[in-house]
Amino acid sequence: QVQLVESGGGLVQAGGSLRLSCAASGSIFSFAVMGWYRQAPGKQRELVATITGGGTTNYADSLKGRFTISRDGAKNTVYLQMNSLKPEDTAVYYCTAKRFAWQGNYWGQGTQVTVSS
Repeated sequence: QVQLVESGGGLVQAGGSLRLSCAASGSIFSFAVMGWYRQAPGKQRELVATITGGGTTNYADSLKGRFTISRDGAKNTVYLQMNSLKPEDTAVYYCTAKRFAWQGNYWGQGTQVTVSS
């Protein structure tokens, strides 16, 4: 059973930064892809960023330049650095992982990020 535990969410003022962490129950290199999604109130869940086992990253076009996904294999942790936060970034952020590209995602429980104006 895969466990993904997010942390690092909270309340921040617009223009501020947060770093989210996602600790996996096993080696993050056992996953083909890990990533972050978010869901704002009343909106559909959307992709934020992904990182492959080979280290290739992908971002939602609207977030490029502000958000950075990275990982630490020694800690089995994936990070999401969020800078220049805006009120519209307010959402629950979810960590995801899949062992194979064709497989469905495992999901964490989510962490709330609230950006005040």
